[in-house]
Amino acid sequence: MSEDQEQLYLEGVTKFQGARAKAFWQEVFSLLRGQSTELLSFEEVRARLRLRAESYRGLQDIPLANIVGSVGRYRDFTNTFLPRANDLKERWSRVYAQANSMVGLPPIEVYKVGDVYFVRDGNHRVSVARQLGAETIQAHVTELPTSVRLEPGMTLRDLDAAASYAAFLDETQLDHTRPRHQSMELSEPSRYPELMGHIYLHAQVLERALGHPVSTEDAAANWYDNVYRPAITLIRKYNILDLTHDKRRTEADVYLWMVDHLREARQQFGDEANRRFSQALVEYLNQKKIPIPRELLTEEDESAIISRGQVMQALEEYRRRLSQPPPPEDHQGNKPAANGNSAEE
Repeated sequence: MSEDQEQLYLEGVTKFQGARAKAFWQEVFSLLRGQSTELLSFEEVRARLRLRAESYRGLQDIPLANIVGSVGRYRDFTNTFLPRANDLKERWSRVYAQANSMVGLPPIEVYKVGDVYFVRDGNHRVSVARQLGAETIQAHVTELPTSVRLEPGMTLRDLDAAASYAAFLDETQLDHTRPRHQSMELSEPSRYPELMGHIYLHAQVLERALGHPVSTEDAAANWYDNVYRPAITLIRKYNILDLTHDKRRTEADVYLWMVDHLREARQQFGDEANRRFSQALVEYLNQKKIPIPRELLTEEDESAIISRGQVMQALEEYRRRLSQPPPPEDHQGNKPAANGNSAEE
């Protein structure tokens, strides 16, 4: 080791000791607040979100603030990549010396999931870069696509909620049949089975109408097109979430409330009960003592599928598609790719 390298190494030792002190106080304050300072485990996230496919995205400059976990060393650093143990000193100090030399550091390797990253190789480099005040770092990025929203600052509770949503999408296959689907995230993860119940009921109605079994995948796609998306369109048309100023609620929460309200009204008043989502939204705003938009009072939507008769009408287009002959094969025996997804997903 040259004299300059030795000097940088000793400087690195001093910086490491400062970083260890920061880690200690971060963990003390977080313990008092009941918060976790641990990085997320990539393998745990991968299993919970049922991530399978991956693709290499090349060399990129990525935000250090968006690196939230690690493949194998998530217990060695805090969630701000401060070193948690003294036995990291030797390697950390050498990485520090290299970072400040003419050679510099090689790119790290990361997995990208949503908007966050997990270190595959280069945890010490990330730690040193953050202590040097860098905002970005070069990385070879491999992405694992997901329809679930992941962002920096997520807690383990947030991850559990994301895992519940991932399980819902996996069971319905809506992330494949409707890849540009509107969000169906719920603020209460325990209610996803209730959302699945809507789809199972929809499947039963489809089977009675069509006279043959309907897969969960097909039922979910039909439910999305004919029940869920029209409801969400109405919610957005009248800016319901903005009117209520309730940041905790999602559009899917409001959808469940509307369906529950219409079902209860039907049980109480029979066929004379309100059946339209617009009427449910009026009652939703009334309960929250929010002025009703005049246009909503005269909305003539037909999106609430509550009775069996209304379901049958919604199935007409579905039956028509099923009755159409399959597309002809080309001269090589290949069928043209189907694009059954609506343009307004």
